[in-house]
Amino acid sequence: MGASLPALLRRPAILWSALAVALVAAVIAALVVIPGRSSGAGYLDADAPIAERVEDLLGRMTIEEKVGQMTQATVAAIDADPGHITDLGIGSLLNGGSDALRDTPEDWAEMIDGYQRAALDSRLGIPLLYGVDAVHGNATLPTAVIFPHNIGLGAAHDPDLAGRVAAVTAAETRTTGVHWTFAPCICVARDSRWGRTYESFGEDPGLAIEYAGPIVHGYQGDDLTANTSVLATAKHFVGDGGTGYGTSTTENYLLDQGITTLTEDELRAIHLAPFVEAVDAGVGSVMVTYSSNDLGQGPLKNHADEYLITDVLKGELGFEGFVVSDWQGVDQISDDYAVSVRTAINAGIDMVMVPFEYELFVTTLLAEIESGGVSEDRIDDAVSRILTQKFALGLFEQPYSDTTGSDAIGSEEHRLIAREAAAASQTLLRNENDLLPLSGDESIYVAGSGADSLGRQLGGWSGSWQGSVQAIHEGTTILEGLEAVAPDAAITYSKNASEPVVGDVGIVVVAEDPYAEGVGDAGAGDHDMRVSESDAAAIETVCGAIDCVVIVVSGRPIEIEAHLDEVDALVAAWLPGSEGTGVADPLFGLTPYDGRLPVSWPRLLEDEPLNVGDADYDPLYPYGYGLQTT
Repeated sequence: MGASLPALLRRPAILWSALAVALVAAVIAALVVIPGRSSGAGYLDADAPIAERVEDLLGRMTIEEKVGQMTQATVAAIDADPGHITDLGIGSLLNGGSDALRDTPEDWAEMIDGYQRAALDSRLGIPLLYGVDAVHGNATLPTAVIFPHNIGLGAAHDPDLAGRVAAVTAAETRTTGVHWTFAPCICVARDSRWGRTYESFGEDPGLAIEYAGPIVHGYQGDDLTANTSVLATAKHFVGDGGTGYGTSTTENYLLDQGITTLTEDELRAIHLAPFVEAVDAGVGSVMVTYSSNDLGQGPLKNHADEYLITDVLKGELGFEGFVVSDWQGVDQISDDYAVSVRTAINAGIDMVMVPFEYELFVTTLLAEIESGGVSEDRIDDAVSRILTQKFALGLFEQPYSDTTGSDAIGSEEHRLIAREAAAASQTLLRNENDLLPLSGDESIYVAGSGADSLGRQLGGWSGSWQGSVQAIHEGTTILEGLEAVAPDAAITYSKNASEPVVGDVGIVVVAEDPYAEGVGDAGAGDHDMRVSESDAAAIETVCGAIDCVVIVVSGRPIEIEAHLDEVDALVAAWLPGSEGTGVADPLFGLTPYDGRLPVSWPRLLEDEPLNVGDADYDPLYPYGYGLQTT
């Protein structure tokens, strides 16, 4: 019940002052019109159905403004002249790798809001859509929680947990002003030599099928306008996990961006099936893969494949979101840029991640429209799809950042979910004489390159495209996790096992250095899926002296059989993220080992590609294998 007038009159002057300020603010808010927007325009009616708002706005746009909406530039390019956002009506920006990273949510929000102001200054005031690769946490932010990569989530065989991981990632991303994540990757890795194996949930499409829906919902939530939700991206469409070794023509890559050779039925059963689930879950965008498919008539770049993008994805699957290219992916179609642009847009790509020569893209596409190479109907379809998602995100009503949830970034609650996910992903492959779990009161000798290396735990896509051994993030290393979970243990640490080996048990944490994409293709460079010389020496020294556990920190199986003679217990930790305590939890019995291999573990590198169901299938450890403890 409201207060009476006499009661109101008795309230302190300071309250009257606050009420006056609030009243003035409300009046100002009601009167403010964002520059460039026409008051009374139908597309500004927040109560109108989105389809009507899109139709109204589309009818007001020039062809130049439509092409601008189809353009995505990287901040590294646009920073030379931010006025181009206004002048060209650029529809989207992204961070490429380590471009323009900021240390705090507020710094991110300030940067993005600056670009957003430029967009709102355009004639129609259409807001920007800002995207980042928040693929295992918002790894662009040093204080954010970093979760296990997808390969570890696949080992955990818990799609609901993965959905909670995605929800935390969304919350820690949207509150910085970012609206869109280029995740999840629902690729199916059929050759572990691929440098993107860790971005996959595993070799069996059944895993990606199970995970696609819960993760998309985790990112997008029940309300895309909420500052805890981000637009999700199902990627990479389609077949990128099936490329043949040696088929890539990109730099010194061997698998990544190569050719997938199979029948259409096989493509649908293995690689397309997860996208069916993502589309059914309402995913807002789909990213096309660099790779090509050869379905029996020669290889065709996915960026040029009208049948798969338009007929299958948009038609048969009923996808209503928008299709975005990969970074400079359109450029790979042809040496003639105009041919590349015309072919990609006609194939069904709606937004082009240019990302540098955005002026060239705009002028090229306008020329193609003028010449009749691309129809305006195709342009209208693309722009309608993009605008639909911008309206769904609430960007026309709330274009600027809402940082009210920033205090939760890196919170204990969020870190506990990351710890849970890391623990659930731990996969026990050997346990002689039931060495594990440890009691926690042993004297323990710890060695190996991965024991005290947060950067190796995080892997690629962490602070930069390739990641770094020198992590920029906050977190707990595996060594620190051991010390926290078993405070009564007497722990000696010697990275290279150069100190005398004494103790009840040894723990050697071997690790890959971080990598991403084709740079990590085995044989393409420094990443060869083998135990490093220093880690091999540590295994020999420690395991030859005392009972020992070897923990493998990697984005895929590594060739390790030759080093196991003296090893009592073997654990695949995958890339566990920022919470090293999650690796320690099952080691000391706080949680059980329950992870299962999401990929087959080969004896030798040359055994790849190796997948369950192959003829003469003879892995070191089969798909689905994992010992359990209680």
